[in-house]
Amino acid sequence: MVKAWSAHAVPRAPRVKLAGTVLSLVRLENGRQTRGKLHQLSITGGLIHLDKPLDEGIKVELIFHVGESTVRTQARMLFPMWATQGYLQPFEFADLDDEVRCNLRVDLQRLLDSSGGTVVAAPEEITEISPDSQGLNPSVLGSAQQD
Repeated sequence: MVKAWSAHAVPRAPRVKLAGTVLSLVRLENGRQTRGKLHQLSITGGLIHLDKPLDEGIKVELIFHVGESTVRTQARMLFPMWATQGYLQPFEFADLDDEVRCNLRVDLQRLLDSSGGTVVAAPEEITEISPDSQGLNPSVLGSAQQD
């Protein structure tokens, strides 16, 4: 059988596409600040547009307003991606308080309900694909078969 997706993968949180409509402030550990625009957001992190990339792995304080609440929390920056103007840099929340997480979840749902954003669905887990169930000849798969 061919494994197409890890059965042990943790499903991703649903994300809301904001297309840069939410402004944010990023405070670095040394006190410097930079501004950015949120492009995607979930209860676990998001994607921010920055003029200059930040180092991967650094901890920052992220401040933004979404819905009815202002979020002020620590985040860890992930590897940046070059964009046509600036950089898109993913981040994950480091210590999002349970109450803030709950409020953020409600605000993101309100955005979805009011059609202010679109959800990017989390991928479904696929445990195994049997060559026989897909009408495939196992001999054609060759080295693609795994134990």
